[in-house]
Amino acid sequence: MKIESTNVYVGPSTFARFPVIRHVLDLGVLEDWPTSRLGENFIGPLLTLLPGLHEHGCSYREPGGFVRRMREDEGTWLGHVMEHVAIELQNVAGSDVTYGRTRSIDGRPGFYNMVFQYKDETVGREASELALQLIHSLLPAEISLDGAPDAKWDFAEARDRFIRYAQRREFGPSTASLVKAAEERDIPWLRLNRYSLVQFGHGRYQQRIQATTTSRTSNIAVELAGDKEETNSILRDLGLPVPKQIMVRTRRDAARAAKRIGFPVVTKPLDGNHGRGVSINLKSDEEVETGFDKASEHGSTIIVESYIEGFDHRLLVVDGKLVAAAKRVPGHVVGDGKLNIEQLVEIVNLDPRRGVGHEKVLTRLEFDHQAERLLAKLGYDRNTVPAKDEIVFLRSTANLSTGGTAIDVTDSIHPDNREMAIRAINAIGLDIGGVDFLTHDITESYRNAGGGICEVNAGPGFRMHVAPSQGTPRDVAGPVIDMLFPPDSPSRIPIAAITGTNGKTTTSRMLAHILKMSGYTVGLTSTDGVYIDGNLSVPGDMTGPVSSHMILRDPSVDAAVMETARGGMLRSGLGFQSCNVAACLNVTADHLGLGGIDTLEQLAEVKRVPIEIATDAAVLNADDSLCLQMADYTDAERLSYVTMNPAHPLVKQHIQAGGQAFVLEQGMNGHMISIYDNETHTPLVWTHLIPATIEGRALHNVQNAMFAAALAYNMKVGLEDIRQGLRTFDSSFFQAPGRTNIYDEHPFRVILDYAHNPAAVRAMCGLVDRFKVEGRKTIVMSAPGDRRDEDIREIAAIAASHFDHFICRCDDGRRGRGEDEVAVMLKNKLLEEGISIDHIEVIPNEQEAVARALEMAEVGDMILVLGDNIKRTWKQIIYFNSGAHTDETGKRVTAAIELPDTGGFHLDGNIEIISDERGVRIARDDGD
Repeated sequence: MKIESTNVYVGPSTFARFPVIRHVLDLGVLEDWPTSRLGENFIGPLLTLLPGLHEHGCSYREPGGFVRRMREDEGTWLGHVMEHVAIELQNVAGSDVTYGRTRSIDGRPGFYNMVFQYKDETVGREASELALQLIHSLLPAEISLDGAPDAKWDFAEARDRFIRYAQRREFGPSTASLVKAAEERDIPWLRLNRYSLVQFGHGRYQQRIQATTTSRTSNIAVELAGDKEETNSILRDLGLPVPKQIMVRTRRDAARAAKRIGFPVVTKPLDGNHGRGVSINLKSDEEVETGFDKASEHGSTIIVESYIEGFDHRLLVVDGKLVAAAKRVPGHVVGDGKLNIEQLVEIVNLDPRRGVGHEKVLTRLEFDHQAERLLAKLGYDRNTVPAKDEIVFLRSTANLSTGGTAIDVTDSIHPDNREMAIRAINAIGLDIGGVDFLTHDITESYRNAGGGICEVNAGPGFRMHVAPSQGTPRDVAGPVIDMLFPPDSPSRIPIAAITGTNGKTTTSRMLAHILKMSGYTVGLTSTDGVYIDGNLSVPGDMTGPVSSHMILRDPSVDAAVMETARGGMLRSGLGFQSCNVAACLNVTADHLGLGGIDTLEQLAEVKRVPIEIATDAAVLNADDSLCLQMADYTDAERLSYVTMNPAHPLVKQHIQAGGQAFVLEQGMNGHMISIYDNETHTPLVWTHLIPATIEGRALHNVQNAMFAAALAYNMKVGLEDIRQGLRTFDSSFFQAPGRTNIYDEHPFRVILDYAHNPAAVRAMCGLVDRFKVEGRKTIVMSAPGDRRDEDIREIAAIAASHFDHFICRCDDGRRGRGEDEVAVMLKNKLLEEGISIDHIEVIPNEQEAVARALEMAEVGDMILVLGDNIKRTWKQIIYFNSGAHTDETGKRVTAAIELPDTGGFHLDGNIEIISDERGVRIARDDGD
């Protein structure tokens, strides 16, 4: 069994509405080895190594379902087993994933689509690789496989290595709790790096966190909290309880400071954290000097302060409120009178809640300098057997990161201590802060029981509160998210997703223009690039999830228009979990035979994905049966139909039921786009007033305008703003490059369009027919090389009856075709359609083909150029210089002017060549 190909879906796809990985598996000889044939010699060891598989429900939807499937008479195939193993391995590593699906691929015996959920892409990939190795290792010897692990392969070792890798990739407890709180509030989030930098919300509404530091956290406050001396001074000036403190830089000065303060004292680095380098209860010069040396490993400036006796408490303040309090106990073991200290440490570390560093809610105990020193003070070493119930501390500080434990005391803290913590955090200026407070009894006021604040922490850890060793877990992340996003405040920008075979880019640009005219800062993804507020940010085909994330991460954007193409959805899914409105314009033959999509029905299933995740409105083409069928799959609040047939029976029924529709209606002055909604009828705009429709001739742009209007209407844009947007959007190269761009500055007319499939070519041919053309009609045509032969031939068949002359070319990128293969295929089909060879030319190079069409054009002719390299071709059209002279018969006359060295133009200065959309001009420096 091997993995033939892999797709990582970052968002909704045809396989799931959440992130999944899809492998195409080739079972090879294992197609003949289902679990029923492998038997208990395979199933038994698998369940021993991964006992959690007993809980998998599989299709039975109850624990034990998967095991039942493996043991049934027919059994199940190993692709399905690999799916469950990959899921279980992620569970073992701490990722809560459950979804998987494995199905055979039609027409490919032994090949399977294996899909499974993931939380982290690299962890998911590693899980499937390890699952494959495990399955291979358990197969009987008579099955010979390439790539199987050798006999020395140790699954337990490989599993533990995978778990350590996965835990390094996982969010820490603090970040994970914040993400969970955001999800509970339906606030979207994006991970911005491999660590703990996370964006909550989209566009202009976004807020960011780095662990528990937020985008609102003051940098000055963080600096103050990190400066222990300055913090001590500020709090002391406010009358808050703090220890005496002196800053030193040498061992000698440390000893002197201790005497001035009075023993016992504490030494710690000025800017340390997590209890690193801290030594407490130092009672002699020698101990102080040793503590100084330890602190110096973490900083050059050392604090000596008075030692306050009492238990260590962390008081967490969020947005001016105390949300949790925990009593922290330094890492320790409890004697039983039988085992030595090293053995007791090993038992403590068996607690599954303990891991390395911040991987889990508790940290493993370790023997280090501090542990050895504390044991030595007691006259102990790691081989000492403590008395029964004797507590032996291995740490002097209670930080969880050094093995400490936490007991929740939120409900018992005295109000004075609560107020003290809030005042301290407000004094430093933190939005989220932790106060380390020492006292014997947190239930008594510090005014009576004494105690003191030893530190204020910016970015305090949450794990002691969300998963205390004892006591009630506290939701400390919720108040943070509520601070960043107060109730009823927005976290999402409106998102429109536009899909279909033809018209996506024009409709997307129209909608973006309408929104911009309405005052929005719009982020647009399209086949031309990513645009922010109308400015090109990243050029190229940007219709996948990467470009979507660019838009959603931009802090200036307050509305998003996402052109959503099949390619991106097939490769990686969508880059957003939901959208406000979605439209499917049409489903026609294009890209069939690619990416496993062979039929229009399969293509419709792909294009249905945005419709399924729309929340407010799904806008569908009622004149396309495949689009109509998508109505059964949407959960959007509103269903809006677009039709160019005012007598459409289903739409009429929908309108009568109070539904919404955008209908093209015939009026006395032309065609009107009308809105029907909730039993009201509103005329919107005459089509001939929309420049992009070329006075209503370009019916495909009439339909595009109807979709743009429907989407804007359902995004709560006012009717007058929609009208103004449509009236000011044209099909010029600058607003919609390659979409019905017309150039009339030559004695003949040229139309440039990106049409590259039969439906689009049919629409352009219809447009040409609606123009009054006095001269000859010429088409420069091609098709992408990766299209099916029948699609290429259909393009030629469609064009055959609409033009007088045909120039057949190829795209720059042949996509697997021969040098002139596509052009010749088009020619041959034209010949089959009865076109004379005298009216057909084969010119494979696009530039040469366009040049030939321009050079042969006469006054009154029309040229339709179906372009590939749109920018280059448009320049070629507008900069074409035919001489612009004709004789009395209308024939072009090309004149050459000789510039003499003397006289005439007096070429004694600089000559400027001006090249722009008006053509090429030559001028002297005096302006002539």
